[in-house]
Amino acid sequence: MPTLRPSWYPSSAIATDAPRRLQVIVANTNILSSSSSLLSSFLSSSSSSVIVTPPYRTSQHHRHLPHHHRGVGVVDRLLLPKSYRPTCHRNRHFRATMRAPLPSYDGRNLSSSTTTSAIIGDENEDTIQRPRRRLSAAIVGSGPSGFYAAKYLMSSISKRILQSEDSPPETEEVMAKEEEGESGTVTKPIPPFGWSGIDVDVLERLPTPYGLVRYGVAPDHPEVKNVEREFASLFNENCEDNENYDVSDDAEGRRHRRKRASHTSLSYFGNVDVGKDVSLAELRSLYDVVILAYGCQSSDLRLGVPGSGAGELEGVLSAREFVAWYNGHPEYGHVGDIVDRCLWRRRGSMSCTTTRPVCDVEFDNDDDDDRSDGASSPPPGGEEISPARVVVIGQGNVALDIARILVKGGTGLVETDVPNTVLGVLRGGVSHVSVVGRRGHVQGAFTIKELRELTKLKDEGHDASFVVRKEELELGMTDSSISELKGPSGRPKTRIDKLLRESASSDDDASSDAAKRVELRFLMKPIRLESSDSDGGRIGRVVFERASLVGDPFDQKIVGTSVTESMPADLVLVSIGYRGMPLEGMDDDGLFDDTRGVVANVNGKVVGENNLFVTGWIKRGPTGIIGTNISDAKETVASVMEYIESGGVVGPRDDERRQREASSVGRVGLVQILHGRTTYISWSQYLTIDATETDHDRLRNNAQPREKLLTVDDMLAMATRKIN
Repeated sequence: MPTLRPSWYPSSAIATDAPRRLQVIVANTNILSSSSSLLSSFLSSSSSSVIVTPPYRTSQHHRHLPHHHRGVGVVDRLLLPKSYRPTCHRNRHFRATMRAPLPSYDGRNLSSSTTTSAIIGDENEDTIQRPRRRLSAAIVGSGPSGFYAAKYLMSSISKRILQSEDSPPETEEVMAKEEEGESGTVTKPIPPFGWSGIDVDVLERLPTPYGLVRYGVAPDHPEVKNVEREFASLFNENCEDNENYDVSDDAEGRRHRRKRASHTSLSYFGNVDVGKDVSLAELRSLYDVVILAYGCQSSDLRLGVPGSGAGELEGVLSAREFVAWYNGHPEYGHVGDIVDRCLWRRRGSMSCTTTRPVCDVEFDNDDDDDRSDGASSPPPGGEEISPARVVVIGQGNVALDIARILVKGGTGLVETDVPNTVLGVLRGGVSHVSVVGRRGHVQGAFTIKELRELTKLKDEGHDASFVVRKEELELGMTDSSISELKGPSGRPKTRIDKLLRESASSDDDASSDAAKRVELRFLMKPIRLESSDSDGGRIGRVVFERASLVGDPFDQKIVGTSVTESMPADLVLVSIGYRGMPLEGMDDDGLFDDTRGVVANVNGKVVGENNLFVTGWIKRGPTGIIGTNISDAKETVASVMEYIESGGVVGPRDDERRQREASSVGRVGLVQILHGRTTYISWSQYLTIDATETDHDRLRNNAQPREKLLTVDDMLAMATRKIN
């Protein structure tokens, strides 16, 4: 039976003894008289009156009203639901039932304080149009994948709302043709959208945003870090901290400011560790949609050979740890102590401040090779070149970035955002860096851009030669490798092959007058890591087995040849890939694919009956560049929109429940939960951190973009203005 339902208003606003006026907008002028007569007759026993009016029109398009409904927002008129119109058109006589008293309210946006609204529809239909509330979404992670998810989610919701509002009303002709099954050029109106906007909250474990853009991108690639500006503008334009106003002049020339309504808002919650400060289960109950975008920054793939285990030998680090350290990550400052001892072959420890290292060291007097130590500790930030030998295992772009940073040293990075403490350890760079891979150069995971940068080190004044062994290139050119170069995807690899051959030497002792050397080694399979002869607890060498390739194109395997080579090493950096880890409680629900190290999903929708979605590395694995996250986020947002449109998000159907939940869900509910658990950082507070780091008085020179704060405590103190 058709029903008459009032808008959702707080119980405190209901005044049953006050006169009331009901205004209903119908979609079809032919049912105006019957609707008015019916409703007036129904309400004749009360002190209410009814006005039934035709659809509202703007100068261009029919508009569905109200435009938004937030909490105790005012609604004065509603449309007859489209799902009910055909029935109303065919059956002019129907009955209505009042389910609750009509509420009264302060009428801030109305000429009369006693006007309210109602909805007409079929009580058995779930498509009855009710006053629209805003959606809420939480995004866990503020790296590129999280920001792109926020960007495209907000734009998709805003676009959908505008499409719904601008959709022309159904006409008698359209409905008649639909009933008769006619097709043709008739444009069917876009279905109404049941939501008035979306509030997106981005949660980040650290006080600062941007993820791997801030703590993973090579510091000498500032053009890549420029994407931070795009992300910052997204917040600056949509952040709920901001007061956005439209300014206009009236007829008398007086200027007025009016708060601009928006379909979207964005809020930042830094220093919030999901799984610790707030559980995933709590987020799922607080928000309509939860998008996981926390990446693969907490774990690594393991080398799995003797001596490579965590804590077995000092001087064996993952590339993730090393990269985080030289980018100033607050959780990896201790890595500087290890690197300092390995590069300068010291015993003792290094105590670091936020500006420069202070060293209390004792030099080794090892004589197990022909390398010699200096007589005294060189000054921090000097041009001294470390005599150490560094072995990087793995040949992706991260491995080549590490080699370049080590060879450039602190003297080659003074105009980047590398912290002063890191420059003091790297100094003039490292004398010898070997980047070693198990496969051939055709199968290498690096791109020509990173490779070309290594070949230009000497020309750019870094006094470093680039070495590739011609015989190793030839060993990798199997028939299958040649087929891979000739295939449809072989052009980039062909360019790499050409560049490597131009740089290759005919023997492994190619002479060079450069003080530093970086070399690429291929078809070398690590079989064990061994300690130094003089110090059993520190890395001394890596033993490799010469490998060969067998198999079909794009499916070649490496096999050992029993020929081994021992490579001296003062520092070993393992760069064979990152691995995603589940959030607390995720394993129990079977949501994590432990084999692949990703959250189990289909097109970004987490498997199972839930409101969880995923994007970025934790969705697809640690592959691709920053731009890869754009298409990835769009796919996930498309799944989110499908979930919303199909009724996955269901609004409260009870006034009391709505009011009870309004104060404990979404952004408001998150703040209530975090209170007392952690000190969260808002976007405006992050901007205080940003202003501090970019303060000219902190910088080494005019070219340095920022000097990062290196501890969470310093960040929190600055954000809350408790530091001088």
